[in-house]
Amino acid sequence: MNNNSRNQIMSILLLSFLIVSCQFNQDNTEISEGITSETIDSVSTAEEEIIATVENILRAAGNYNIEELDNLTSDKAVIGYTMIKDGAWINTEVTLSEYIESFKKRELRPYIEIVSDYDIIVTEEHMALVRADAVVNRFGIPGLREVNHMILIRENNQWKLLSIGWTAHEQPEAKRKFDLNIFAQGYAQAWGSNRPNFVSSFFAEDGSLIVNNGVPAKGTNAITYVARGFMETFPDMAVSMDSLVKKSDKTRFYWTLTGTNDIPNGTGNKVKISGFEEWTINEDGLIQESKGQFDNEEYQRQLEFGIEK
Repeated sequence: MNNNSRNQIMSILLLSFLIVSCQFNQDNTEISEGITSETIDSVSTAEEEIIATVENILRAAGNYNIEELDNLTSDKAVIGYTMIKDGAWINTEVTLSEYIESFKKRELRPYIEIVSDYDIIVTEEHMALVRADAVVNRFGIPGLREVNHMILIRENNQWKLLSIGWTAHEQPEAKRKFDLNIFAQGYAQAWGSNRPNFVSSFFAEDGSLIVNNGVPAKGTNAITYVARGFMETFPDMAVSMDSLVKKSDKTRFYWTLTGTNDIPNGTGNKVKISGFEEWTINEDGLIQESKGQFDNEEYQRQLEFGIEK
């Protein structure tokens, strides 16, 4: 991208922020004396929707989920970020399509971006400025701190990303410590990535996964195969972490899986099933052994008949 294109993108970003901020200040002055509980509830609901949208965007980015990113962003969304390299601030500006295209040129490793603080300004319930202070984590280890600045626009009753820019800072070494809770959150997110190798990347090369006392899947290739089976059965699968419990030298990861068997010759039914994995974590902070359990009879019933209402 040449300098003129970059300057045009950054000018558009800056102008968008100024226009929306000025509009918000004007609107705020005009209605401040007439605020009602209904207005407060409306703003609160909008902020909840915006936070949910931002977290969906960050999750899709961490999973490199191109289809979901496309659904959550405007067709002409732009990206800009800046970070210190060799003592100088380096700026990068790209379109979203260019950013997605870059996925094909590098090795992809799953990450989870966890937001610690939000600042949100909503204008007319159709435009929003969002500041999201977050840390990028890989395999339970905090990495870059990214302060995201986003413009969201409401389109067909859905919030979509119009632009995003962020500053990136390397975390001090003292903060780059393995966190089992963050590791588990990243593992749960990977199960919804539609990239089965993302799941197996949380295991040691010679690790194993056992499901309901079945034959162990040994090694990352075999674990990838198991993960692919679930992902192909439920294309919209998501796994949430319910809790994490330490038991002596073991850790129990409690989860809930939701998904729809929306595939050729599938039942089309939704499934929601909970279970746990009991982990042995090795010295490298990876899963050496996982023994998983869930109610297979209930799982098969839901697969055939759907979730009870």
